[in-house]
Amino acid sequence: MLRGLSAAASGMYAQQRKTDLITNNLANMNTPGYKESQSAMRAFPEMLLQKVGGMETPNIPTEVGSINTGVYMQETMPRYVQGDLYQTNQNTDLALTNGPNGTVFFTVEDQDQIKYTRNGRLVLNEEGLLTTTDGFPILDRQGNQITLESDQFTVTSDGAIMENDNQVAQLGIAIAADPLGLIQEGNSLLRIEEGAEELPFADQEPFTVTQGFYERSNVDPSRAMTEMLSAYRSFEANQKIVQAYDRSLDKAVNEVGKVNG
Repeated sequence: MLRGLSAAASGMYAQQRKTDLITNNLANMNTPGYKESQSAMRAFPEMLLQKVGGMETPNIPTEVGSINTGVYMQETMPRYVQGDLYQTNQNTDLALTNGPNGTVFFTVEDQDQIKYTRNGRLVLNEEGLLTTTDGFPILDRQGNQITLESDQFTVTSDGAIMENDNQVAQLGIAIAADPLGLIQEGNSLLRIEEGAEELPFADQEPFTVTQGFYERSNVDPSRAMTEMLSAYRSFEANQKIVQAYDRSLDKAVNEVGKVNG
């Protein structure tokens, strides 16, 4: 009975974590470049039950069967699917379209560390520095910050920034063949694992930079709400099992053990 109680409780905890994940996806539905997170559930190893003793074979264990010991959320991972492009007609808004062999990112600087983002809602600060809306500088191919005279600039499809018909910078567009190896942080930033090599620039891989647009999040609200309702139902089902075990234990303690006087 206690094994069943533990299995049901683990199911409740796993569904609670899944609900939190879906809630975070919905909260970031309007965050430019946000990639929704997915969860992977896994069952704990099954246990093989045996009994020892019996009329015919008192000293030989007899197989009873297997029992599941619960479920847990094994991992969460972002879903790197291209989001829709939204037109703003603002020169500082840039959208990235992936090539066929990987996912491309803007290169940004965060306290002297190289990080990456898909959020193309950029701004020019008071010093003319091209940054994200959270103030992280966008870097060029040489790893330098990009300073512009005004917001009257153009960006070509391959990431060249033009002012007064002159190229003043080349966006540092990095590519990840396996973006699942990146680590998500706050402010729409991603980083590589400690000790890993920085992402290469997308030299030979086709990609497109579109000015006056930004990439919307790839969260599908209809699907997310369906998954949340499913998680709620699973949580409630496990909750009812826990309540049933609780009633059984209460009965065992308070009634089965009574001795009639």
